Amino acid sequence: MSPTRGSRSAEPEAESVEPPEAPASAAASPAPAALVDEDRTLRIGQAAELLGISVDTIRRWEQDGRLATTRSAGGQRLVQIADISRLLGERRRATPDPSIGAQSARNRFAGIVTSIRRDAIVAVVEVLAGPHRVVSLMTSEAIDDMELKVGDRAVCV
Repeated sequence: MSPTRGSRSAEPEAESVEPPEAPASAAASPAPAALVDEDRTLRIGQAAELLGISVDTIRRWEQDGRLATTRSAGGQRLVQIADISRLLGERRRATPDPSIGAQSARNRFAGIVTSIRRDAIVAVVEVLAGPHRVVSLMTSEAIDDMELKVGDRAVCV
């Protein structure tokens, strides 16, 4: 006889539940972390475009220690998205806000998605676009339809 909803069986369960063992290769291999880090990086040309600076400036900042870069398997310099976000934030705080009259709905703000907070219905997306921080409220369905994720390039209107 099987137990009904809400009742408990007096017989012990036949199967015991043990925690799954991690594969031996998973503990010793840093590959998954490296893949995650590579997913959260941009090439220096992309980083320069988002920051509104030249690739040479990125290289100088690397030499000066202001910006850390890594190399891809192909030898390309990569910059962490977190570092780009940090630099965009510094530039935004250092630049005074323009007057309201100077802003227009026709402006296009190209930037990078730095944060997505969502629940079942609504999502809040933060984009750093040059010296501007743009926060957008949209449906979670729209996030899924656009396949939007942190690190993606976006143009805000």
